Amino acid sequence: MLNLNRVTLVGRVGQDPEVRYLENNVAVAKFSLATQESYRDGSGNWVNSPTDWHDIVLWRNLAERAAKEIKKGKLVYIEGKVNYRKWEDKDGNPRKSTDIVARQFRAFENTSSGSGSNFPTMADDPNARKSSNSSANPSANQNQNSAPAQQPPAAPKVDKSFEEQPEDDLPF
Repeated sequence: MLNLNRVTLVGRVGQDPEVRYLENNVAVAKFSLATQESYRDGSGNWVNSPTDWHDIVLWRNLAERAAKEIKKGKLVYIEGKVNYRKWEDKDGNPRKSTDIVARQFRAFENTSSGSGSNFPTMADDPNARKSSNSSANPSANQNQNSAPAQQPPAAPKVDKSFEEQPEDDLPF
């Protein structure tokens, strides 16, 4: 039987990563990541689902890299696995936590529209662009009967420093 524990998230960082070093000098970074989905309701209006918060954990080289590249509000791609932990707090009470242990991440350049939201808006969605007027698009005047040409969506700009990352030596 095949088993797979894999998570892919794209969202905004909730706070700067907190980096700590274990006694054997291994770096561990933690931060929260907010994700939100949107959909069209029956009347065609966009509806945002509630924001989901995820606790992200990065180890070793990824942790050190995250401390340099990730800041609050930045759009980040995370790939990793779900990790469930049971532990006792300092008073002996049983506790549970769910983390996403990242295997890789990519930080995108900020594309926020300045609308006050931490998430891209419809104005940021290249597929939601309205057709431009004829003065802004000279090719639209060539043939009034033809449909306006669809432009391919603009890809987010990727922080290229992830390509210089050595392979992680995590045992999982």
